Amino acid sequence: MKTRAIERALLVGCSLKSTSRNPNPDEWSLQPEDSLEELACLTSSAGAEVVGRLFQEREQIDPAFFIGRGKIAELEKKGKQLEADLVVFDENLSPAQLRNIERKVDRKVIDRTQLILDIFARRARTREGKLQVELAQLNYLLPRLAGRGVELSRLGGGIGTRGPGETKLEADQRKIHKRIHKIKEELEHVRSHRQLHRSFRNSIPVPTISLVGYTNAGKSTLFNALTNAGAYASDQLFATLDPLLRRMKLPSKREVILSDTVGFINKLPPTLVSAFRATLEEIGEADLLLHVIDISSPHFKQQRGAVLKVLQELGYSSKSVIEVYNKMDLVGQDTNLKSTAESVYISATRGHGLPDLLARIDLLLPTDPIVKAKLVFSQRNGAALSQLYARSRLIRRSYLDDKVLVEVEAPRSVIDRLKHFCVEA
Repeated sequence: MKTRAIERALLVGCSLKSTSRNPNPDEWSLQPEDSLEELACLTSSAGAEVVGRLFQEREQIDPAFFIGRGKIAELEKKGKQLEADLVVFDENLSPAQLRNIERKVDRKVIDRTQLILDIFARRARTREGKLQVELAQLNYLLPRLAGRGVELSRLGGGIGTRGPGETKLEADQRKIHKRIHKIKEELEHVRSHRQLHRSFRNSIPVPTISLVGYTNAGKSTLFNALTNAGAYASDQLFATLDPLLRRMKLPSKREVILSDTVGFINKLPPTLVSAFRATLEEIGEADLLLHVIDISSPHFKQQRGAVLKVLQELGYSSKSVIEVYNKMDLVGQDTNLKSTAESVYISATRGHGLPDLLARIDLLLPTDPIVKAKLVFSQRNGAALSQLYARSRLIRRSYLDDKVLVEVEAPRSVIDRLKHFCVEA
């Protein structure tokens, strides 16, 4: 089958009747129809055109075709009518199911995990990002190699075959295992290099803050708004893959390091989590997490839950968190939405609520807490006084003879360095 420049995709969703309608709005999983809508966004992000959808409720998953035999016949007919190039399933398919469906519908078939991996292959820019994506793809495709050479040769390239490509898929398993081993070695070197940088950062008391959140929640836009970094930000799923770190200054004048990380998503592929271990360690090393939530999304509660689930799986659920409800400019003003110590409402694109967010960070950041202190300096201590002014917020200042009495709020590390000037702390 000849592959078009823009592939035409037919989406397939399936749910069990016992779980297809969830009455709990705070449940972490999206409703099946909402999940299928998200799959459509993912498919568009991968560069395909969605030309149709098919959905089925079943008592149980068919072990051979995932959906029922009658639905497979309908899928085959609809694929021909719509001239679809590929079929995208909203769930993960077993290797046998993948082969059986491809042979039946005579079209390329991929599942949700393979689609997400394909998007990552398109978005990866750095050497590390490309290695992480390739490792995830190879680990995912390895058990699916047997019996797929003919289908892959017949169906051609396009979505689902980017990254390692056909040559690696058609190579023998020994070469695939060798490549996986090589990638793991290179990523371990990256991990060691990151750890070296973290050790250097930890030797200097500079707190670190990580942005986490659902994909397209506005993390990169907030990152740019807080740091003026000019990082790439787009209304796309998974616009950011590689971690970015920048310094920024809080109202207390203490410096912190802010990191932007890859977004999470519902049904996040396990192969992706393991491959991006080095990147996700930035979250584990952070002193504070900013959980960015797109409040304009009708599913923001489910998206919030999906992120919390991933953080729990990674072992980071005990971290201090500020929930940052973003995109307030898209929902209008609501007097019922009030910022608290652990949640802030902002618009990163317009800068609304950012001073409030920075103040919350100052209050909740556990490392190098802000303390009040009174210090006395003589005229000979001008350098020390300038150092204090540069790293603190001045509350009041008074003069007595040739001495200066100041009351400030400053990081404890700054006050500790100037403790011989302290009269009260």
